[in-house]
Amino acid sequence: MIKDELLATPMPFRDLKGVVGTLEIGAALALVLAAGDIALALDSDGVISDVSVSVDDMPDLSGWIGRRWEDTVALDSKPKINEMLASEPSGTPERWRQVNHPGPDGNLPIHYRLVDLGEGNPRMAIGRDVRAWASLQQRLLQTQQSLERDYLKLRQTEARFRLLFDMITDPVMVIDAGTRRITAANPASYRLFGAKAGTLESRDLANVIGGVSRDDLIASLGGATATGERCEMDINITEGQPPMLLTAMPFRQDNGRQFMIRLSQSGEGAGKTSDQRPLHELIERMPDAFVLTDGEMQIITANSAFIDLVHGSSKEAITGQPLGRFIGRPGIDVDLMRKQLDAHGQVRNATTIVHADDAIEEAIEVSGVKTDSQGGHYGFAIRTVSRRMRDLPPADRDLPRSVDQLTELVGRMPLREIVRESTDLIERMCIEAALAYTSDNRASAAEILGLSRQSLYSKLHRHGLGNLVGRKDELG
Repeated sequence: MIKDELLATPMPFRDLKGVVGTLEIGAALALVLAAGDIALALDSDGVISDVSVSVDDMPDLSGWIGRRWEDTVALDSKPKINEMLASEPSGTPERWRQVNHPGPDGNLPIHYRLVDLGEGNPRMAIGRDVRAWASLQQRLLQTQQSLERDYLKLRQTEARFRLLFDMITDPVMVIDAGTRRITAANPASYRLFGAKAGTLESRDLANVIGGVSRDDLIASLGGATATGERCEMDINITEGQPPMLLTAMPFRQDNGRQFMIRLSQSGEGAGKTSDQRPLHELIERMPDAFVLTDGEMQIITANSAFIDLVHGSSKEAITGQPLGRFIGRPGIDVDLMRKQLDAHGQVRNATTIVHADDAIEEAIEVSGVKTDSQGGHYGFAIRTVSRRMRDLPPADRDLPRSVDQLTELVGRMPLREIVRESTDLIERMCIEAALAYTSDNRASAAEILGLSRQSLYSKLHRHGLGNLVGRKDELG
């Protein structure tokens, strides 16, 4: 207690005269500015008679001279100034008070302490610039508000998922991958095992379900942990009852592995899953990339070829991501394919590009279909154009010779290239018609087409028509 009083009470030098002596004016000013960044000399009426500043980035305060101190501060700071000026002079300095001075660049926050220099002398207001401290305080407040908003969102999300977790009719449990102990269970799980509320947590899963050997359970969960894929196995909860299907889906939380365990009737899940397993394995082993999306073009699942194509780290890393993040020009190709799928149910060999954060863009061909189920799903088979061209036999470079062939290029190349192809086609057809009309006389053909001979020769060479003409140039 005595120590606190000593700390709260100013302690002057034992020999103040020996320490201070007779100070010169410059030394006294240095001493004042050392105590703060700004010093205001005030008369008995609180009018600023002089200003001294020791901070380089302080604005010009010469306009304050001759004004009342309270007139230089913001409205909310005026009571503080009046309170400081109204206090009776004492032998000890007043406490620091923060006031705000309005300015063109915003408020200028200053911590002031009023010092009485004795009877007959002006009072001195020593101020410290606290702009950096105020900025840091504002950032701290904004960070705190942001954390509170994020915490509120997290609580709301947790409440929604907890409500969904409790409403699921199938027994669902969350277990720790290392210990296989239950960390959460929904009401359906308690009803299935006939347990009282709160008694399943912290229990070993193998001891709860009973209808499976511990070794088989450990082996299945260990394999799922290693591959990151879900595992399934049949179990018998009670004798005389149909077997149930246990589905375990691994996921990460708090830097640890956990499993979401779902128990369903074997008739609903096992037979259906057994029928789908060959199809799932077939898609996974496809050499071409395959990806399945929902109605909003968000990735639901993909095979290994697609993950390799987009340079993804794992299936979990791309699940839930928009398909447009990996293929197509932003906002163009995926939207066009979606419109085509919505209108016709399928799209074939659409040419676009695949891109990843750390990969070079590569040309690909995409074929897709849309399901008729509620909401709709989209499935896409993707292969690189370079692989397709490598598999095709060499072909000649003749231009397309019909409108149908030109319209088939839509979606495979940009409009600018299609127009150039069309222009070349029309130009070649006109040259061939002119040569046929003039019996292969180049001079007459050039005159009909409105070209010089040299221009015609150049176009003949570009279109590979040199062997179609004879030696009748001199006849013109």
